[in-house]
Amino acid sequence: MSHQATAVCVVLFCGVVSAEDFAVTETDERITIETPDLAAAVRKTGYVTGVERQSLLDKKTGFRDAGFGLDVVDWIMEPGSDEAYRDQLPDEMVYRFGNAYHGNRAKRSIEGPQICTQAKVLEPRVTRGKDFVAVEQAFRYKTAAPGKKTGSKWTQRIVFPKGKRYFVSMDQIDAVNSSDAMFLRIDMPGHIRHDKGDTFSEIYLSYRGRIPSKAFAENFAPDAKFDFLRTRDKSPERMIRAYRLRDPKTGRNGPWLAGMTLDPTVVSEAWCHQRGYVCMIQEFGGRPVQAGESFSAAFVVGYFDSVDEMHRVYDELKGHTRLEFDEQGWKLRK
Repeated sequence: MSHQATAVCVVLFCGVVSAEDFAVTETDERITIETPDLAAAVRKTGYVTGVERQSLLDKKTGFRDAGFGLDVVDWIMEPGSDEAYRDQLPDEMVYRFGNAYHGNRAKRSIEGPQICTQAKVLEPRVTRGKDFVAVEQAFRYKTAAPGKKTGSKWTQRIVFPKGKRYFVSMDQIDAVNSSDAMFLRIDMPGHIRHDKGDTFSEIYLSYRGRIPSKAFAENFAPDAKFDFLRTRDKSPERMIRAYRLRDPKTGRNGPWLAGMTLDPTVVSEAWCHQRGYVCMIQEFGGRPVQAGESFSAAFVVGYFDSVDEMHRVYDELKGHTRLEFDEQGWKLRK
């Protein structure tokens, strides 16, 4: 049973399309999806979770994402330090803070490994609907902090709807442990690889405004500026994190690539800092969870021509935390 509210609202999209509107190909390494508006890939091996880096093609403009992947997933975590038992942890679960990478806030992993780098192999399943293609993948965590169990389940669902330049996704944790403030760490929408801002011209954070790329010329810690902390800041009306793409060869501006968390109140912390690339980490949850409960967040990730367009789409879909689908259609739920 989830500690979140029972579903009270459904958004359902359906329509009549021909089989030629979508193409899905599958190899041992990845699933590739093409819609009339987007192309994307979901990796089955290697660096997994979310949408593979540089695979999200906006067919309207020809631009692709500029990072290491979109909606990429890490550990289950909670506030507090692991310093007292670090010698009992596998290296990949140790969380060092007080540095330029993680800032000064003490946090620790409840369960690992970091899925994106350590799971190595996932088995995503494809569902083809009348007007969409969807992918679901899952993983059970295999390592845990002392006194904690292994086996919490991460589930990710991704829907590519016809007629949209974005995908809709969800990450959910079914927990086998209890915590006073459990959260899941993800990249949302994803990091930005660049050389002195050559791949993006500005960033938009709905809780901070528009920030020029020159603000990321030098490295700075995640809690130095441009961060969001729910215990310090009021949850914004919208939780949107986006960057405006730029052609590194010509300097021409492209579309915005946005990641929207459809219920802004689920975000406990969000970073946007420079550490050789722009790191856009987001943490959701951060509230009490009992073993046997679940928590989730739903997102829209993709391309937009303006901030106003982002706002319009956000307001149409706002408030949801779950995503469901079958061959008949897909639904966002609260």
